[in-house]
Amino acid sequence: MPAIPSLGGLRGRGNKGAVPVRPVPVPLSAYVVDCAVYVAGERLPGRWTHIEAIKEVRKRHEGFVWIGLHEPDSQQIQGIAETFGLHELAVEDALEAHQRPKLERYDDTLFLVVKTVRYVEHESPTTANEIVETGELMVFLGRDFVITVRHGNHSGLARLRRELDEDPERLQLGPAAVVHAIADHVVDHYLDVTGRIENDIDVMEAQVFAPRSQVSAEQIYLMKREVLELRRAVMPLATPIQRLAEGYTRLVPDEVRSYFRDVADHLTTVSERVAAFDELLSTLVDATVAKISLQQNTDMRKITSWAAIITVPTMIAGIYGMNFDYLPELHWKFGYPLVITVILGICLLLYRIFRKNGWL
Repeated sequence: MPAIPSLGGLRGRGNKGAVPVRPVPVPLSAYVVDCAVYVAGERLPGRWTHIEAIKEVRKRHEGFVWIGLHEPDSQQIQGIAETFGLHELAVEDALEAHQRPKLERYDDTLFLVVKTVRYVEHESPTTANEIVETGELMVFLGRDFVITVRHGNHSGLARLRRELDEDPERLQLGPAAVVHAIADHVVDHYLDVTGRIENDIDVMEAQVFAPRSQVSAEQIYLMKREVLELRRAVMPLATPIQRLAEGYTRLVPDEVRSYFRDVADHLTTVSERVAAFDELLSTLVDATVAKISLQQNTDMRKITSWAAIITVPTMIAGIYGMNFDYLPELHWKFGYPLVITVILGICLLLYRIFRKNGWL
């Protein structure tokens, strides 16, 4: 959001010249997607600031606060960090994108980083320049709050929040239930993306082994790079999810840990698929290179065969092109037809030999 200028843009100060007005900072609310208070699994009505929300929860001694942020800067998140006692190292990681999926504990707060993925629609996997788009979600989990920081435009949680609002029994389990719902939501997207990538790879595999296919090794490398991007999002998340399922912290009650085990199982399925994709694409690269080499060998055999056939008339014509008086059948009226017949006969014989051997 741009700064709001003054009416005149500059404020005069006598004869000392104009002094520029300081830009108005962007308020925190511009980066807060939603701030809600949940008590006994129900969302309390009204709009809340982060300070009012946490005061209400701690006054009641029950419930929790869920705050969603979208790409805030250090100035906007500082107030929330001070109010909720977030560790400065975790806040620094939340501000910077391109973090590796991880789970860290700072005093009474957990900090979880997950990568989100989105399948990019395209006409054909053999012509696409991008197949997987990634984003990031950072989650702060406390005794009575959960704060999500989102990077990327495709990783919104509005639909998930509405689903949870309609399921108060899950929200009664506390803020850890929100963290589970986020992890389950992200991993479900992994399953969807891997399923669609599997279809793309099947199409690419069929075209690689089709006669006269136009799939290049470069396009397969592009697909392999996209799968590697997906692998970087999926593989490191296994350890954090496993820790949450095994009682890594008291912030995750036993009832929620069992749900994390289900997420871990789904994540294992995704990891196995991604590993299989990587191996299959490596095989397709080898097959494409071998197919290109075979095609080149076939072309060289054809070129060599035709060159051998062309050599026969070239050699005979070269002999008769020499200026000698005494050459076989030089002054015989049937000499020319005889030479042409010999040339065609030898060429036809060579053609049949090469054809029988599969060179032509």
